[in-house]
Amino acid sequence: MSSDEEEARRTGFEGAGPEAGGPGFGRGRRGPRRGGGGSARPGGWQQAELPPADDAAGWFTGRLPSDWFVGAASVSVDREEIIVTGELPPVSAEASQAQSAAAAAGRISRFREDTRAERMKIAAEAEARYGRKVAWGAQLGDTRVLFTHLSIPVMTRLRQPERQVLDTLVDAGVARSRSEALSWAVSLVGQHADEWLASLRQAMSEVDKLRAQGPDL
Repeated sequence: MSSDEEEARRTGFEGAGPEAGGPGFGRGRRGPRRGGGGSARPGGWQQAELPPADDAAGWFTGRLPSDWFVGAASVSVDREEIIVTGELPPVSAEASQAQSAAAAAGRISRFREDTRAERMKIAAEAEARYGRKVAWGAQLGDTRVLFTHLSIPVMTRLRQPERQVLDTLVDAGVARSRSEALSWAVSLVGQHADEWLASLRQAMSEVDKLRAQGPDL
């Protein structure tokens, strides 16, 4: 078994790499699923048993080796997946543009191989803590590579940024499901879509704060 296959098997991402465009989870343990085991709330459907991941960025900041990235890693979270990416130390600035791109690709490849065992260990700890799969990536200059990560079937296969848009619409009660949210979002696409979603998330945050301040029933 190759090192890539072993990483995919251990992290539950068989055939889910960006090149493969695979279905996501392997045949072993599966991540959280929307629907069964959840509880309804005003404004949408929410997974009841899924641990919160509000502190994931802080946890990874403390857990990752300090010499892996330049600065703090970027940590992005949704219901199925945590994606951790970081900027690698620069290569020589004296090379031509073509050589620099090749050097960046080579450096990222070396980072992936050299850190594989430690990344798998950290991913297992994070999965136990947050109930989500962990995907990794690295960036060097303009070159950014995501390693093995999920592609979740909704009406089509969507990466995490697209899933986050759909989940915001469902949680806010704009749509009843990801499929309905996808149809709604297609008609909404326009110049100010990102600004509108940011305002919606802020409003939802304020509602959650007010709900937390209310009496326990």
